[in-house]
Order: sequence, then structure tokens, then C-alpha cells
Amino acid sequence: MMDYTRHTTMCEIKGLSQEELDYHFDENSNSIGMLLYHMASLEKAFQIMTFEARDLTDEEWEELSVGIVLGEDAKQEIRGKDLAFYEHALENTRLKTLNFLAAANDEWLEHVTPYGWDHPANNYFKWFHVFEDELNHRGQIRMIKKRFRVT
Repeated sequence: MMDYTRHTTMCEIKGLSQEELDYHFDENSNSIGMLLYHMASLEKAFQIMTFEARDLTDEEWEELSVGIVLGEDAKQEIRGKDLAFYEHALENTRLKTLNFLAAANDEWLEHVTPYGWDHPANNYFKWFHVFEDELNHRGQIRMIKKRFRVT
């Protein structure tokens, strides 16, 4: 499921220019580049939380929070990058995920820990959330592409 989701995301962004990756259709919107950066950042956070079975350190949160939160600072920081930058981030992050999951067993998938505000969830659900998040943002990417200004 993760491979299919990523494949369709990569097909959707194929050939996008830096201008298209940075495009905002209004002052409240995310750019496609921001959404791609978010996907990689969120996956890195879940790698730490599930593969290492711990919370993010302050330093890790500092590194990943811009891409996870996608606040006003993200609009300034996540721009000016070409498609290869985002493809590389997504591919390298996913490679680490797939390598770990290939060695994980059902017991690890079923291991339950707190999730969010003390809601229990197993690792299987947590990784479902990672690619569910990507699916949702891929839909946003499709919408943004339809809104590109014709110049």
C-alpha cells in the first residue's frame, strides 16, 4: 500500500517546475513543495517514534517541525527548491522505512503505545496514518495543480 501510494504521488508531481512547486493559490494555502516536505518530515518523525520507540528530542522536533506543522514560517523556508530536492527527500526517507519494515515482524506491528493525546495505537495503525496522510495531501496536490495561474 505504501509503495502504491508513493508511486502515484511521484507520478502526480512528475515534471513540475520550481515555480509550480512554490505556487500558492491564496495566502492561506500550502504549496506543493510544502506538502512534499511535510510528507518526508512526518515519515521521519514516525520512524523515530516507532522504529526507535521514543519521542522526538528537542533537536529533532526543531529540525522536523517546520515541515510537520506547515505554519507561516514554512511558507518562507520551504521554497526555491527544485523537484529533485523533494524526490530525493521522499525516496531516502521511504528507503529507510521499507528497510526497517522488511525486518519487522507481526509482534512489532501489533505493539501498542500511546498515540496523540494518550490514545493507544499499534504500529500498524501508526504507519497506516503515514500513508493515509500522503493520500490526503496528494489530493491537495491535484487540486493545486488545477489552480495554477495561466501566464
